[in-house]
Amino acid sequence: MIGAITWNVHPEIFPDTLPIRWYGLLFASAFLVGYEVLKRIFKHENKPEEWTDKALIYVMIGTILGARLGHVFFYDWGYYQNHLIEIPMIWKGGLASHGAAIGNILALIYFSKKVTKLTPLYILDRVVVTMAIGATFVRLGNLMNSEIIGKPTGSDFGFIFKRIDGVARHPAQLYEAVCYLFIFILLRHLYYKLNWGNYAGRLFGVFLAAVFFARFVIEFFKENQVAFESELPLNMGQLLSIPLVLAGVAFILLAKPLNTTENVKQN
Repeated sequence: MIGAITWNVHPEIFPDTLPIRWYGLLFASAFLVGYEVLKRIFKHENKPEEWTDKALIYVMIGTILGARLGHVFFYDWGYYQNHLIEIPMIWKGGLASHGAAIGNILALIYFSKKVTKLTPLYILDRVVVTMAIGATFVRLGNLMNSEIIGKPTGSDFGFIFKRIDGVARHPAQLYEAVCYLFIFILLRHLYYKLNWGNYAGRLFGVFLAAVFFARFVIEFFKENQVAFESELPLNMGQLLSIPLVLAGVAFILLAKPLNTTENVKQN
């Protein structure tokens, strides 16, 4: 098909040789790259080095637990209520990004109180920069798995996911990955160049509003993930995104200056 890209990447990097999956590699890369980004932020503010190591642990736990429980309760409770023993079996698939975001927020609130003794918004404003780049890697992992596919383009342009069918579709995973990459660049610019980290909740608000507005729009180009979504006016991803976008706008508008002990260095 002229103009279409045939996508037939094997989910395993070395098929039949070494069972390492692209998704697992990219998922791990999200944490590693995020770790380096946060390490530089804390160093920029002369914060203890061990904060980065501890934050990574909290973020990993919050991401995995939140993503799994989000999938169970938001998308597939009808199944899991009768198969409770399968809830911890994340290797069988089933992670939800909205759940990951909520799990991360809760984990970081606890981290801020337990480790840093600073306001939770101070930590959230910094870690969301890493979460944006992390989301980019995760969506690239979905692309390598040929999952979360887009709707047919109705033309000769698009991605043909050979492991699914022979139809040219929107590469929705790639759309999201690119959006999240730009949001990461934006947040980094706002932090380092405009010192928005000096206003409690402002960067956190930008993250929520930008990421979930992008998610809301891109959902129009995706196939539904579960059957019951066809009966909804908007799909589950969009319904979950709306309150997060509104919360983000509220955080931006209500942001107040941090106290002097928490301010970042002025450039």
